[in-house]
Amino acid sequence: MHDRIRHPASRQRITSADHAAALIENGMTLGLSGFARAGDAKAVPHALVKRAAQMPLHIGLMSGASLGHDTDRLLTEAGVLSRRFPFQTDPTLRRAINHGDVAFIDQHLSQTAERLRAGHLPAIDVAVIEAAAITETGAIVPTMSVGNAPVFAQLARQIVIELNTSVPAAIEGLHDIYMPGSRPQRGPMELGSVSQRIGGSAISVDPDRIAAIVMTDQADSPSHALPSDPETDQIAGHINDFLYNEVHHTRLQRSLLPLQVGVGTIANAVLHGFLDAPFDGLSLYSEVLQDSTFELLDAGKLLFASASAITVSAPVQHRFMEQIEHYRERIVLRPQEISNAPELVRRLGIIAINTALEFDLYGNVNSTHVSGTHMMNGIGGSGDFARNAHLSIFVSKSIAKGGDVSCVVPMVSHVDHTEHDVDVLVTEVGLADLRGLSPRERARAVIEHCVHPSYRDALRDYFNRACLRGGQTPHVLEEAFSWHQRQRETGSMREGGSALRVA
Repeated sequence: MHDRIRHPASRQRITSADHAAALIENGMTLGLSGFARAGDAKAVPHALVKRAAQMPLHIGLMSGASLGHDTDRLLTEAGVLSRRFPFQTDPTLRRAINHGDVAFIDQHLSQTAERLRAGHLPAIDVAVIEAAAITETGAIVPTMSVGNAPVFAQLARQIVIELNTSVPAAIEGLHDIYMPGSRPQRGPMELGSVSQRIGGSAISVDPDRIAAIVMTDQADSPSHALPSDPETDQIAGHINDFLYNEVHHTRLQRSLLPLQVGVGTIANAVLHGFLDAPFDGLSLYSEVLQDSTFELLDAGKLLFASASAITVSAPVQHRFMEQIEHYRERIVLRPQEISNAPELVRRLGIIAINTALEFDLYGNVNSTHVSGTHMMNGIGGSGDFARNAHLSIFVSKSIAKGGDVSCVVPMVSHVDHTEHDVDVLVTEVGLADLRGLSPRERARAVIEHCVHPSYRDALRDYFNRACLRGGQTPHVLEEAFSWHQRQRETGSMREGGSALRVA
């Protein structure tokens, strides 16, 4: 234990999760470590659920991104959550958000820290941060993610540390903790390459603000990403062909530029596709390292990876823990305001590959709202990268729900990324390169290359009739959302619908 808690005075603060949870009072705002199910606080939030069974308890909760261990579900079912920032993936919480029971604030993941410092968001009362160790000065060594933990620790009135002994102490040195200076005197973030380090290896705090230390030994929840399938393999193939053409025309080198790939099944499969691609010496500057990252590292295709979290399957997590000294030389984890910083995305020339729920014939992308109204997960970091990337690529399967839903529509039902932030659209059908095209040219490219054959004639008919009305970006406004309306009424976007009716 002395090796894990090297600050002598802090050893006196070891306590139970229930005792630490008692520091969190009704109406407070809580900052939890955790990003994409990695490095999340585990024991104290679950102790809050127990407290809520005895007395009313309602809190606002901020994290880096989604949490593991069913934390969001349990807190929602217990009625603890009144407000949630800035991202989530839990089905139970999602239903509560869409029902209006929990106020959800959807944010670009690079912005939460800045808005906290500026006082635009509620102040953090208590920060609960998972750590692998506490240094001689009381600094916090994170575990499998950094996320927003540094700014939570910096601004919270009190800090609770969950010291997780399931994470090897050898993880120390994996992190690069850099905090931007105050405005308006702030200088540039002097990061010039993916592998460069510009900060320290731990989160510096005043140890007097560490109110409690809770010992835990739970591993992170494993990734939910599914294996690739024929459609995701085709999407990956289209992207590889496109990038190879960029190399052929000398717009890129064989090592490309640093890659960013979103989280989830399609994104993981797309990155996996680089294993068989004619590129080498690759680098990754992203939010989350998934299974495919380690496959590329082990194959020698990927030289270095920078992110804010490691979210992998149980077997890959075990392999990482066993070989952590090996991987530590080729991986760095940073605060999410650095991993997602627009300044750095623009400087490094990122090739950004993110997932869309739907996109329209002009290239506008909906990443968050089903049928324009119901929140799925949140915008995450896709906007941080898309607007500032060297290449902004969005991917989606062309259809969903067994073909009853087209993921390419006349007009998206909610806009997260405008046509101005989108360079390339890809489905299993094909790839539309939208660079340098006018709106009408973009529409023709999308229809011919991305739309599923069963919807292509209908979308082409809509576009042709819209063009008769004129305009730089033609629409038949009274029909622009007719596909979504048809789905709501019949269960299908197809003409004639289906027997199923959706409430």
